[in-house]
Formats: sequence, structure tokens, C-alpha cells
Amino acid sequence: MSLFRDDGIVLRTQKLGEADRIITLLTRGHGRVRAVARGVRRTKSKFGARLEPFSHVDVQFFARGSALVGRGLPLCTQTETIAPYGRHIVDDYGRYTAGTAMLETAERFTDHEGEPNVQQYLLLIGALRTLASGAHAPGLVLDAFLLRSLAVGGYAPSFEDCARCGLPGPNRFFSLAAGGAVCGDCRVPGSVVPSPEALRLLGALLTGDWETADGAEARHVREGSGLVSAYLHWHLERGLRSLRFVEKG
Repeated sequence: MSLFRDDGIVLRTQKLGEADRIITLLTRGHGRVRAVARGVRRTKSKFGARLEPFSHVDVQFFARGSALVGRGLPLCTQTETIAPYGRHIVDDYGRYTAGTAMLETAERFTDHEGEPNVQQYLLLIGALRTLASGAHAPGLVLDAFLLRSLAVGGYAPSFEDCARCGLPGPNRFFSLAAGGAVCGDCRVPGSVVPSPEALRLLGALLTGDWETADGAEARHVREGSGLVSAYLHWHLERGLRSLRFVEKG
């Protein structure tokens, strides 16, 4: 029997019995972890209030074996709040739906429990911090997070140079199968012709050019979001349930 300590973001919770919950977290040192939190559904439980989705927490786990993930679910025995991002997210529909899509994305990109994915972990923390601050439109923060999650997962799209031959851009065609922008010679069936402004916006979101992103027109934001959703769907093989509820600019 062993004790482990790690910090993580609460991705989701599930009811267990009359008073307990199964908590799914993305942690810094152990990747995605599921653990049982006992008694947290009782009305007076301060412990449970700290283990809500969007919370950044420091958690102590009690596991039966020598590894945190392996022989049954570990127990959450202690928790301390690092940053209560949910406090600034759950009361705003736009932020809440965007944040929910982020949590689902992070879970989908960390398929195997117990395998660290520090890049995805830090990316999620940064995105939730930005979302909670209200510095940028929720839809833009979400699309930036989705694009960077794809890049961290090895699926970085190209929005300027040809994704196939490398011809310097801008290139007018866009192919999900080819990996983004393609030139006329590399164009494949199913390619679309998005507006240059939408491609410029997505490139800005991927690189963190918020001045360009914040100045984009609503129609280009909607067009760009459609491309991001389609590209994500292509690589995940099935879409995110939560994306259907996200407000489009």
C-alpha cells in the first residue's frame, strides 16, 4: 500500500453509491487518473467542493499496490485547491460550454491512464486560466486549445505552406486528409476553399497571435471554428459530444 501526491485538473465526476464519487483527473506526474473520493456528496463535505470539474488541485492518493494506477481505483484522501477556475467559468454559458469541450478534449487525448502527458496538462491549465480570466472570447480560446492539442498529439495542421509538398503559402485549398492547406498541384478530392481570413485566424490561434485573433470578424470566426471541428473530428474519428453546445461567434 502506497501514498502518492500529485497536482491535477478535475476533468469529470461520476456518482458512486450513496455518498461517493469517482473523480477523473489529468495530473502532472501520472497522466489521467481515476480515483474514488468517499463521502464527497454529503451536503457538508468541503472535500467534495474542491473536487469539481475545472478545479486545479493538489491531491493525495492512497493506492493498494506500488503504482498509482493498476490494482483497482486509488482513494483521494486529501486535497488542496491550487486554482478554482470553475468559479469564473460555470456561471457563464459561453465559458462553461467552451471549458467543458476542453475537458473532454484533454480526456480524449490522454487515452491511457497512468501515462504522463505534461504538454497536454500544461496546455489545459493555460487554457482554463485564460478562459476564466475573460481576456478573449470563449470560442477563440477553445479553438486555440483544440489546435494546440492536435499539435501536441502529432496532428499539427498547416494553414499557409502546402501540407504535402511544402510550397510556401498562402495556399487556397484546405484538406483534412492532407493535413491542412494544400497547393493546386497537391489538391485532393474533398478539398475546400476557405476564406484567406479564416486561415489567417486559425494560424494566429495556433501560434498565439491574439491581436490578430481578437480582431477577426464574426463570420471568419464561425468559418474557422467549422474547420477546427472538422479537423478534430477527422483525427479523433468521432466528434466531441460537448462541441454541439458551444456558442459560435
